[in-house]
Amino acid sequence: MSAPIIVVGHKNPDNDAISAAIGYAWLKNELAKRYESDGEDTPTYLPARLGPLPRETAGVLEKWGVPEPMVINNLYSRVSDVMTPDPICTKADSKLLDAGRVMRKHNIQAIVVTDDDDKYVGLVSTRMIANRYISATDLLETGASQMAVASDLIASLDQTVDTVMEDQILTIDKDDRLDEASADIMAQPWREAVVLDAERHPIGIVTRSDLAVHPHRKVILVDHNEISQAAAGIEDAEVVEIIDHHRIADVSTIYPIKFINMPVGSSATIVTLECQRHGVEPPAPIAAVLLSAVMTDTVVLKSPTATDTDREVVEYLARLIGVDPIDFGIEVFSMRGGDDDMPIDKFVSADSKEFDLGEGKVLIAQHETTNLESAMKREGEMREYMRSLTESHGYACVLLMVTDIIAEGSQFVCEGNRRIVNRAFGIECTGEGGTWMPGVLSRKKQVATRILEA
Repeated sequence: MSAPIIVVGHKNPDNDAISAAIGYAWLKNELAKRYESDGEDTPTYLPARLGPLPRETAGVLEKWGVPEPMVINNLYSRVSDVMTPDPICTKADSKLLDAGRVMRKHNIQAIVVTDDDDKYVGLVSTRMIANRYISATDLLETGASQMAVASDLIASLDQTVDTVMEDQILTIDKDDRLDEASADIMAQPWREAVVLDAERHPIGIVTRSDLAVHPHRKVILVDHNEISQAAAGIEDAEVVEIIDHHRIADVSTIYPIKFINMPVGSSATIVTLECQRHGVEPPAPIAAVLLSAVMTDTVVLKSPTATDTDREVVEYLARLIGVDPIDFGIEVFSMRGGDDDMPIDKFVSADSKEFDLGEGKVLIAQHETTNLESAMKREGEMREYMRSLTESHGYACVLLMVTDIIAEGSQFVCEGNRRIVNRAFGIECTGEGGTWMPGVLSRKKQVATRILEA
């Protein structure tokens, strides 16, 4: 079976980035089933995320019984991409003769040695056995007869494996970065490294010849197509598809790929359209996940990014799970909990994105609430944390949109070079108290675009 293809959203993932990854991975796996009968080696698609679950995402997944996508830190090739799994093993008290027969039978150069609990203790190879036989000739230097040497060679066949095995072989983890493991393997005198699990059971073996081919992890990007928002190691990966509703940015590929970029309010909308295009109806749990993403990304269809296509998709998904879409959307927002008990780092940057300007990087964050007055009581904490971000990340400016989905507007809270925001909107964002921006609900369409164009 080929290595799984990762489906993943952007850094600091919001509900749409995670939900679209879940929905699209599900769709791709459903479509892959169509080709299983043809005997093709169909890939498996795994949803992933680049950060913690937003509260509303966790709530929806728990309510509808959908597994959380795995967390990944990077897309660099791993040891598991090149290792030979399920290595042949033998016990430490096995005879050398038997070990040699096993290696010949399986046409391999080494066998992993394990104890009675099947845990790794060392490695024996044809090279080590050959060295044992060659060492018998040293007897000639001591004046021993050829018959004595022959007898020693015969006796060596009954020796146990542990008398010649090497116990200083490099051991690695299947999730280790391949480039780092390769450097370690090439630096040691032996040609092999043994891959162990957490209980020290051997699960694979890597030889120097395995390192000759450098694989690239295959990935589908959803809800982004910017290198700055992608997982570390994106340049080492093979991007095979992109599903997005943002501006086309700087991710490039060697080969032509499927790239769907639509001016709609949510990546989950595009995923749903792909389900419909292929005639695949999502089950209720997947439909609920997708609906939650559309509703949060369009602020319950109030955002100017919401289109007629989004509204049609919302009606379709709501019918599948038998809910009123507006009530469902408000319920999802309520899962975020109160503003007063949320850690300030999550309050400010749980939903944030970096943008490159000529004057430096700008971080635009958004916190959506149903009670602006309560949220703004934490302004002092917000600003202190935002200032720490400008210092630690070198941002020219950090802008936080505290968005009231009921009042349909955002309070701008800005730290750093406020001239960037003031110039884009023709305002005086003077600091304490912030600036109320009526009707501003969309970071992408109403804020980021104006700052980038200013």
